[in-house]
Amino acid sequence: MKKTIFLLVFILTFSIGLFAQSKTDMVKVTVDFMETLSANQKDSVLFSMDDSLRTNWTNLPIGLAPRKGLRYGDLSEVSKEKFHKILSTIFSSQGYLKTFAIMQVDDILHEIFEIAHQRKEIDDRTIGFIRKLDWDYGNYYLAILGNPGMDTAWGFKFEGHHISINLTVTKDSFSMTPLFFGSDPAVVQVTQYSGLRPLSKEEDYGFWFVNTLDENQKAKATLSQEVPKDILTNPDRPQWYEEFMGIKGSELRPEQQKVLHYLIEEYMNNMEKEKAEEYLAILHARGMDEVYFAWIGSYEPMKAHYYMIHSPDFIIEYDNVGFLDNANHIHSIFREKGNDFGEDILRKHLMEHKH
Repeated sequence: MKKTIFLLVFILTFSIGLFAQSKTDMVKVTVDFMETLSANQKDSVLFSMDDSLRTNWTNLPIGLAPRKGLRYGDLSEVSKEKFHKILSTIFSSQGYLKTFAIMQVDDILHEIFEIAHQRKEIDDRTIGFIRKLDWDYGNYYLAILGNPGMDTAWGFKFEGHHISINLTVTKDSFSMTPLFFGSDPAVVQVTQYSGLRPLSKEEDYGFWFVNTLDENQKAKATLSQEVPKDILTNPDRPQWYEEFMGIKGSELRPEQQKVLHYLIEEYMNNMEKEKAEEYLAILHARGMDEVYFAWIGSYEPMKAHYYMIHSPDFIIEYDNVGFLDNANHIHSIFREKGNDFGEDILRKHLMEHKH
């Protein structure tokens, strides 16, 4: 216990030192982006930190869940270039490229259904409904909350179909959860983009790990229920799951813990390096013995399956469901307990700074 407390104190001290550069970069690229906007665009993109937009999130397409903010597709080329600097600052290269690929898949998904309609595989009524969903590379909305600066609390939100990015920044720290990534299709099977898989390792490492388990371990890890149609901590349900399910890390062999660690790293390493290192240090301070893994569904790709990785500090959820027996539609989320939308760091900020 003393060792864990010492490590957590070290992590906090170490991360504050690293954070200064990250925050400087975040403030700079966000201010640079804002300077490219017109007056009307600034009116659309700026919100108060008290606005409900900050803590409301959804992964639904714009046609089902209209968003507030500034539409990405309405940005000038100069503004888009500066906006991509924000994404590449808050994310690692893998996180940035996943975001970009998921946006591209929305265009591909639209094309897939138009091809199916031309081939008379779907009727006019169905394609009419699908067109109203507004799948489109440009149909993602961004919002800047508060006033980006070194001594203030502020936020950045970017959201649309299968993306919800929620950055909260205070003087001493920042949070990036909840972070939702999805992909439909999970693997593109037609068009010139056939084979594209934006969330490949989330799927591959999940199968790798679950298939390292022996029969007794699989029986303990696998829950006997229907594969969820969505993640359990979706916007319509409680945002944290209290019950630990599945197999505990202490029941795994060292080589199995290593593979599970690869899977967890895939989610944490989407963040820029300082935040990823901070999250990994928290994981190591707690230890892999305290991590639970639960699986539902098939152990084979393209059949419905789900997993949850759950520790006292983090939740990772992933599901891949689809129509009939073809699971090809991923939802995934990474959450830090107590710090969704910067809850903990904002509380600390308000206590330490007069407003």
